[in-house]
Amino acid sequence: MGQEIDKTSFSRKDFDNYYNHLKIETETLNNLIESKSLSQKEAVAGFEIEAWLVDSSMHPSAINDVYLDRLNNPLASAELAKFNIELNNQPVELNQDAFKTIHKDLGNICEEARFTAESMNHNLIMIGSLPTLKQSELNLSNMSDLNRYRALNQQVLSARGKPIFLDIGGIEHLRLTHHDVMLESAATSFQIHLQIPLNSAVQFYNASIIASAACVAISANAPYLFGKDLWSETRIPLFEQSVEIGGYDAVANGPLRRVSFGTDYARKSIMECFSENLEHYPVLLPIHFDSKPQDFEYLRLHNGTIWRWNRPLIGFDQDGTPHVRIEHRVIPAGPTVIDMLANAAFYYGLTKFLVDDYIDQEPEIPFHQCKDNFYQCARYGLDSTIVWLDADKVKIRNLILSTLIPQARIGLRHLNISHSDADKYLDIIRQRAESGQTGAAWQRQYCFKNQCNLVSMTSAYHRNQWSGQPVHSWKI
Repeated sequence: MGQEIDKTSFSRKDFDNYYNHLKIETETLNNLIESKSLSQKEAVAGFEIEAWLVDSSMHPSAINDVYLDRLNNPLASAELAKFNIELNNQPVELNQDAFKTIHKDLGNICEEARFTAESMNHNLIMIGSLPTLKQSELNLSNMSDLNRYRALNQQVLSARGKPIFLDIGGIEHLRLTHHDVMLESAATSFQIHLQIPLNSAVQFYNASIIASAACVAISANAPYLFGKDLWSETRIPLFEQSVEIGGYDAVANGPLRRVSFGTDYARKSIMECFSENLEHYPVLLPIHFDSKPQDFEYLRLHNGTIWRWNRPLIGFDQDGTPHVRIEHRVIPAGPTVIDMLANAAFYYGLTKFLVDDYIDQEPEIPFHQCKDNFYQCARYGLDSTIVWLDADKVKIRNLILSTLIPQARIGLRHLNISHSDADKYLDIIRQRAESGQTGAAWQRQYCFKNQCNLVSMTSAYHRNQWSGQPVHSWKI
């Protein structure tokens, strides 16, 4: 969905033409995968941070067009709403001192973005959902001026045939009706990319699915939406419901949802995900590309309109060889750069361990149980109880401390990450789990002690964010 398009209205012929190209490209990809012609390059890391532009009262400012002109950095781009931006890093091979490089790169782009906002008498804040946001601010006049977003809004509402209904039951209950896809912009993420060799793509995809529960629990940072205290990671149900349209009607268990945990593990090939895209999801944005099938323009755009929480992507190495990477979407933005890097280290290490030690042919946790684990952890954070590999119920906080952090450390060692970096970032995960103070927990504790003053809390969060101190050490 990062691709811009040249029009916003489409005919039946456009849809038919797009589907025919998509079918050809899906067959082309299948042939390349079967012949093992995709990249076997070892692990490469990349990131996307979605952030908010806010004014001095911590309310969103719809200025990303002027702001991005001032920032003038190719690693920064617009998001759906004019008060959101996206920050990226250059991909880095995941070995040795990679985290030092990544930390420097992300730190530099975030600091540059912050100082640019301050030069305009505004602020930049990285958080899973902005506590001060009002529903009325999510309107089409605050949508970024890009054709792809206008077209997406039109196609989603056309496919639904009715307004979007949000219903999230958490500590409090939020129910509302909304008339455009701008609800999606209220959820902001730290998206982790992991390029992997084709011969281990199935294993890394499945490992990412298994790791998702622990990753969302330890990173939770989005308890508040429109003044309501909901899930520890409210971003999850918010995004799922804000683009709630399904696939074709004739699938086995009802229409598949375009934002979801997915339908199953990959069993034999990562190609199964792209075949499912073709077979079960109607085309949303049927634009024309002047490209060859090997460019996968149609396949990549279509895949960009299907938001699995662990989404396989097709990209290209510098020499033009197509590659597979996993986009791990479960982690929210913030609270600090070092917290996000710790979350990434935990994800990379844990998935590598699972690939090497647990996942050979068939994952040991049934997919439906992984799915249940994920939603339990999104709702209750570190207080969740899940079912793990031995089929016993376990507190996720205890599991992270006793089992998953040591496993992640082994995984980072297998990736040849320096011991000092592995210790540095996983120690932050350990201290966060021991204290129980995730971003979500800190926000709730602040509100409990300050009569739930969301403006004051967001302001204090912002000050802490740029102190550079990890969230487990923040005071109220």
